[in-house]
Amino acid sequence: MKQTLQTAAITALALIASFTHAFDGKTVCPQSLVSTGDLSRVWQVMDKAQRGEKITVAVIGGSITEGAKATKPEKRYGNLMSDWWRQTFPKADVTFVNAGIGATGSNFGALRAQRDLLSRRPDFVVVEYGVNDANSQAAAETLEGLIRQILKQPNHPAVVQLFMMHTGGGNAQEWHSKVGAHYRLPIVSYRDALWPEIQSKRLAWETVMADEVHPNDLGHACAAEFVENLLNVARASCPCTAKGGAPVAQVAPLPAPLFSDLYEHTALIEAPDLKPLSNSGWRLDPKAACWISDKPGSVLEFEINGTAIFSMHYVVKRAMGKAKIQVDAGKPIVFDGWFNQTWGGYRCTNLLAKDLKPGKHTVRIELLSEKNPGSEGHEFRLFGLGAAGVAE
Repeated sequence: MKQTLQTAAITALALIASFTHAFDGKTVCPQSLVSTGDLSRVWQVMDKAQRGEKITVAVIGGSITEGAKATKPEKRYGNLMSDWWRQTFPKADVTFVNAGIGATGSNFGALRAQRDLLSRRPDFVVVEYGVNDANSQAAAETLEGLIRQILKQPNHPAVVQLFMMHTGGGNAQEWHSKVGAHYRLPIVSYRDALWPEIQSKRLAWETVMADEVHPNDLGHACAAEFVENLLNVARASCPCTAKGGAPVAQVAPLPAPLFSDLYEHTALIEAPDLKPLSNSGWRLDPKAACWISDKPGSVLEFEINGTAIFSMHYVVKRAMGKAKIQVDAGKPIVFDGWFNQTWGGYRCTNLLAKDLKPGKHTVRIELLSEKNPGSEGHEFRLFGLGAAGVAE
């Protein structure tokens, strides 16, 4: 496929149709629909929308969800998907929430879920962490915690997993989809739909992707189409949209965890709210919302409650240094605030300790004299601390 955004004004639906014509036409790009799962939660949202009630449609994930490389906010897949709800249910009052934050994974997503997502009382949530998370059980555990937090909300939100891709067609779908299958979530895969076409050279990578990770406007439109395909399938089978209408099935109870419920109970304490137990050489920068030091030997201590403890620091190609972080009397871990990339800085979330005894723990941060040879300074910025296994 030689078409590009510059040479052809082609819609996402036309693009999809160009390599799905061999199918029976009953669904759009069936490869993208990995599983419909249990649709009862989606049906409940549709029932509310059809009655003209207020619904909140949300997305949470990394930079793809945030909208990196989309030319304008309304071109993001989340905005396009929320437009489907407005157009399909014109009487509904639809609010859209974008809880994407670039260069973050489901570990930080689980820590910030209450603040950035659940506080908005979403009815329908698309979760997109298949690119930023590792394809591992550890990442599946943090994702499970995020999903359990959403599913256990009293308004029974619907959750859809969306799997994007990076260069080589990679993502965390293998492990993440185990979580989706366990909770019978609808699963949509941009990777499964488009990567075979790219491999066969029927579709050029740059037609739908702006770089190694982020979709362009057409790619965002395709992702939205794939989610909308699922929604169309759900609507076609929804009891509430049948002639005369019918009651929607009750939502099934939340099953026992597949891997762990550790990340179902979390806390996030950002730098301005961290009160030091002791401080030598660090200062709080309110504008940058971080604790900062550039003097080796500086020591900062905090106390936090939980059985797993996280730190969040800034990583960027500047005059950044290294810090040693230790929980209680555990083994210290060294983190570098410098890296060799030029695309900008990001918040790095790190697991410091796990399987701790319930209760309070001391986190000690010491700025080191050693640094990366590529860096010209020692600055280190602590954005905050997080915890899992927090007592409710």
